[in-house]
Amino acid sequence: MSPSGHRQERMADQVRDEIAEILAQGELRDPRIGFATVTRVEVTADLAHARILVSVLGSEEAQRNTFEGLSSAAGYLRREITRRLRLRRSPELTFVLDHGPEEALKIEGLLQKLRQSGDE
Repeated sequence: MSPSGHRQERMADQVRDEIAEILAQGELRDPRIGFATVTRVEVTADLAHARILVSVLGSEEAQRNTFEGLSSAAGYLRREITRRLRLRRSPELTFVLDHGPEEALKIEGLLQKLRQSGDE
């Protein structure tokens, strides 16, 4: 991996850790934000944009409300990342729903049904 690839990866990890900590500490006092987990962060090669994949527990309405809250808090989160990581320029943040955990639960349920039908 090139040196810039390591830097990109390191930046993604640091951004993920900081946003996860902000969410866990309850620093965002927006009531729309439910139980959200940062699953992954993808940073562009020029470090100008960060795509934050978030898993949200709850209904579709809870997911939509959480994303509205996170989108409205993007400026605050960007400022905090700049301050905490001591960056000259922080990446622009974009939040995306991560369907991975939901899909894993569906697959696990299907496997469980197969195991039960195989036992009978």
